[in-house]
Amino acid sequence: MVRSVLYIIGIIITSSLFSCNQYSSDNKAEDVPIATNESLPFFNKPDWTPEWISLADSAYKSIHTIPKFSFTNQDGNTITQDYVNGKIYVANFFFSRCRGICPKMATNMQLLQESYKNDPDIILLSHSVTPEADSISILKKYALDNKVDAKKWNLLTGDKSEIYSLAKHEYFAGDSIGYYQTGNEFLHTENFILVDKHRRIRGVYNGTLALEIERIRTDINTLKLEE
Repeated sequence: MVRSVLYIIGIIITSSLFSCNQYSSDNKAEDVPIATNESLPFFNKPDWTPEWISLADSAYKSIHTIPKFSFTNQDGNTITQDYVNGKIYVANFFFSRCRGICPKMATNMQLLQESYKNDPDIILLSHSVTPEADSISILKKYALDNKVDAKKWNLLTGDKSEIYSLAKHEYFAGDSIGYYQTGNEFLHTENFILVDKHRRIRGVYNGTLALEIERIRTDINTLKLEE
């Protein structure tokens, strides 16, 4: 219980949810931290309550899993759940015309891309929340402007209702912490969401902060030790 409370406090402190403000940080994420022996929690509900569930626990088989999806990346290629199966990935939500938090999130995604450029088991997925405006050609230009390597980092567009349903109901990304949303209300969040090899959510981070990128690296190293 104490560990869960501390974890939630950490999320609240580091994640200033659903803001369009600009952030700055002097923290540098240059060294990849060493993973600890402690396992990461699972996140099964939109209130982001961490749950440590062992393989022997009856609840293990019902851990929340990101379902099937199908979107198109900046190169016009179809990206589905098969692309991420067996891989660890970081997901976020953005739009190309955003001038608030998105540039900082893009910079921090670049840090992750550079860290894992030679590791085929780590990938990045950025979903557009304005797919009606973010066409393949627009995403391609955004990719070139932000040095996106399609082998590592996919910018995704597609049906808006499908993106929003996945974001709000499966990744628990919305404008009101702790609650599901309905419909296509505008979605904007600085969350980076860490997903394991079995498409289960294992961490949430403020994607505008370099210090949080260091924490993602640490947690990825922990996940790499799991089967």
